[in-house]
Amino acid sequence: MTPDFVIRLRERVGSDHLLWLPGVNAVVRDGEGRVLLHRRSDTSEWSLLSGILDPGEEPADAVVREVFEETGVRVVVERLAGVTVSPQVRHPNGDRAQYLELVFACRPDGAGQAARVNDDESVEVGWFDPDGLPPVRDSVRERIALALSGRERAWFTPPGAAAADGGG
Repeated sequence: MTPDFVIRLRERVGSDHLLWLPGVNAVVRDGEGRVLLHRRSDTSEWSLLSGILDPGEEPADAVVREVFEETGVRVVVERLAGVTVSPQVRHPNGDRAQYLELVFACRPDGAGQAARVNDDESVEVGWFDPDGLPPVRDSVRERIALALSGRERAWFTPPGAAAADGGG
């Protein structure tokens, strides 16, 4: 669901204007080592649980909110695993955006929580072994790897590396 503040921005700038938006991604890993994914209703692709921060919202609060909204699973945020920048995207509704992605490693808050489709953003949810993921974009695999790496510090692109690669 598109946040109200983005809808209001779009009314003023239109769909073709590229919006730079802060987003959160959750890599939720259960006690068996499986990762929670959802199949998006807008693209039918399997992906991480994610969303746009509301104005003034703390990123860790946003990731907890997004996971619950989309799957009904309550999570504990363990650490910030990485900071990435998405490629520019054109959403199915025509909106252009690019995201600053804060990737969080999370775990379910307690045992026995069943993941379910909990809103209209998902058509399916499921737990997957990291070596047996459904078809996902390479960027999803990369964010999962960041969270499962065990690094103590968040990963980010070193200064100047994106420009050297022709990015940013």
